Amino acid sequence: MVDAAMCRWIAYRGETIPLERYVTAPSHSLVVQSLRALESTASTNGDGFGLGWYDDHEGPGLYREIRPAWSDENLRHLCRHIRSHLFFAHVRATTGAPITRPNCHPFAHGRWLFMHNGQIGDWPLIRRRVEALIPDEFYASRIGTTDSEAVFLAILGANAERDPVAATVRTLATLTDVVRASGTKEPVRFTAALTDGHDLFAFRYSNEASSNSLYYRSVGDNVVIVSEPLDTDRTHWKSVPPSHMVIARAGKPVSLEALPSDARLAAE
Repeated sequence: MVDAAMCRWIAYRGETIPLERYVTAPSHSLVVQSLRALESTASTNGDGFGLGWYDDHEGPGLYREIRPAWSDENLRHLCRHIRSHLFFAHVRATTGAPITRPNCHPFAHGRWLFMHNGQIGDWPLIRRRVEALIPDEFYASRIGTTDSEAVFLAILGANAERDPVAATVRTLATLTDVVRASGTKEPVRFTAALTDGHDLFAFRYSNEASSNSLYYRSVGDNVVIVSEPLDTDRTHWKSVPPSHMVIARAGKPVSLEALPSDARLAAE
């Protein structure tokens, strides 16, 4: 039950805009990518989709559906009318985990949102060891079966409240060790976005030479981070190098930073 190894996603933080600006309107929008992804071994991402967004409420709004994004008549209406300064959108291509709403991204806990493109080794082989990383206070939120949700809750349990980057890096280091010790040749591939409703963090990591694609574009305090560009003009898109992260904190310039060198995350 390895979760979606070749999903596509969008994360945005900046001025308040309708979701349609990036989810449905561009020439290579996320809906188009659900049918014809260009930088993925799975060109079709039709195993469900999800939206997560923030407004005046304390926690995020969430809409997840098991139908393909291209066939849900509600999606375009929602994206036209929902306005947000911070939102996630994700289309899924599962490689094993069941197609259910609890397994669709993004995942929410309290004010946190998380979504993921990748895999965590041989999931059936290491599932119990990874789930053991989730503290009891977070395990009650474990309602799906994916590796992605388990990793999200493990990150929260690693004290993301205090330092989201350190919690993510520590969790990735532990996962890398667990996968290595299991003897599998399946990799850790982690291209993911995490937010607490204020700051946005995106990570590109793999424990092998190949990692899933990630790009970003920023203008002032506005940033959009994507699995692949939303149009054919690549001049405005910057590729995130492997073992790097994009950080968009409230009121601060967007930064591209290397993952900490002491995290034991170098590709093998």
